[in-house]
Amino acid sequence: MTEVSSPDAVSSLDRPARRGPLLVLEYLLLVWRRSLVSSLLSAVGTPLLYLLALGFGLGKLVNAGPGAASLGGVSYVHYLAPALVTAAALQAGTGEAAYPSFSRFKWTKVFWGMTASPIAPEQVADGQVLFFTVRLLVNSGLYYLVLLAFGAGGGWAGPLVVPVAVLTGLSFCVWVLALSATVRDEGTAFNIVFRFVVIPMTLFSGSFFPIDRLPVVVRPLAWISPLWHGNELARAAVLGRGTALADLGHLLFLLSLTAAGLLVARRSFRVRLIE
Repeated sequence: MTEVSSPDAVSSLDRPARRGPLLVLEYLLLVWRRSLVSSLLSAVGTPLLYLLALGFGLGKLVNAGPGAASLGGVSYVHYLAPALVTAAALQAGTGEAAYPSFSRFKWTKVFWGMTASPIAPEQVADGQVLFFTVRLLVNSGLYYLVLLAFGAGGGWAGPLVVPVAVLTGLSFCVWVLALSATVRDEGTAFNIVFRFVVIPMTLFSGSFFPIDRLPVVVRPLAWISPLWHGNELARAAVLGRGTALADLGHLLFLLSLTAAGLLVARRSFRVRLIE
């Protein structure tokens, strides 16, 4: 005797799970748990090395030299510290959105397994972004604790550097996530992103020196960099710099870039997983 499923039962199988993004997040957190200790050690060890080598080592030369006046009356370690948090978040987010996400398309096929369930491709992308948010929040929070230990955490508004860093990282890594859904080879496109986008952006977006020290023709490239906007917001939080209008402009830029990148990523996931 043939059993006929009710229309409600069939439609419930086709309907995307409302908790889809959270289920994807749960899976990614379980995967991350395997390397959690090394990840946390890196999140603490990296800022220690940067602050010791650049903030205090190089900082002694900068503070004693003629360039100290361009820092706005603060020591180099206090100028550098907020930008280190945002730069680290951008690099960590990019790294997570590149090969790990790409591998779930090409090698492990995990994303196809997820979409074989009632989870929609867009929800897979959303779950990835939720994981990036958690990962960057943990990393940036630990980074900020190191800043506090060195007396470079700023005043009452200093902790705002953590959500600023998370938003800065998301504003770029969502675009790399979209790229991961389009790459079909062995991922060589990510090498281009790291070498010709991430590294120059880290060096020339006001992380280590004010962008007014750059040649005039190069400065517009810094102005459109998400890291520059993140650095300005982070320094506004820690050092009390900036105006409300400027801070609002930086915030809107990062939010717009993140929202647009998420839309592109969701579309890229649908195209790749439904083809």
